[in-house]
Amino acid sequence: MTSGEATGSEDRYQEFAPPAALRPFVRVIWTYAAPNPSPTIQRIAPDGCPELIFDLGAPYAEQDADGTFRLQPSALFAGQMTRPLVMHPTGPTELAAIRFEPDGARGFLGCPLSAATDQRLDMVERLAGFAPPPGDPAGQAAAFVSWLEDQRRGADWTIDPLVRAEVQAAAAEQPAPVRAPSEQRALQRLFADRVGVSPRLLRSVFRFRRIFDHAAHPTEGLNWLEAGLEAGYFDQPQMARDFRRFLGCTATDWAREQHELARVIASQTYKPQHGAAL
Repeated sequence: MTSGEATGSEDRYQEFAPPAALRPFVRVIWTYAAPNPSPTIQRIAPDGCPELIFDLGAPYAEQDADGTFRLQPSALFAGQMTRPLVMHPTGPTELAAIRFEPDGARGFLGCPLSAATDQRLDMVERLAGFAPPPGDPAGQAAAFVSWLEDQRRGADWTIDPLVRAEVQAAAAEQPAPVRAPSEQRALQRLFADRVGVSPRLLRSVFRFRRIFDHAAHPTEGLNWLEAGLEAGYFDQPQMARDFRRFLGCTATDWAREQHELARVIASQTYKPQHGAAL
């Protein structure tokens, strides 16, 4: 029924595939609950996808640039990430979320995705009255789908074919086509509007995720250097720089310290998920 993984005997993570009408925009709806989470700091790495997250439990505390931890709002839109998100739970956790395609949230957000890059935008007012049933993953996912379909009704949600083709090529590790400078500048503008990061940075995030997945789920018989070369890195120093850039620590440190939600999210890659249908 699900393609997620549990992080403990009492924790749960479940995914649900969006209905056909939302599939161009939404990759998956996911739910997560941890009744007794560890207060340990968790590092969330970029994955190339913006998300809309509704918190039914105790809020997470997120670390600001100055090192101060502040409580997140109960409903937020998380834009593209170019650096790690450092946070920790403050009590029993229960989340319901929509993971958009990398270029799928422009219609929902109603403004350029660049405005949300490395930001958690407060969505409490927009989700006022939204009340997914606690303890019911399928009910939470269905409620989110219904709410999102209402949001889309009468709105101009579109996918730009050029941007989608570039996103898919990056995910499939296909080389970018040679473009004239004017064409490349136009693509950069489209990506700022519809994705929130440049095509080159999105490719870097996808490459990092391929080696990051090895940290979460080491392949037997494949050492770090081999895994890095397979992911598209030239050498180990280049790979180490990306771990510092996108995760703020070494691969070994992260693999040793990962906890709960960070570990669950790490198991998800760019490849389309196949959760339970709604």
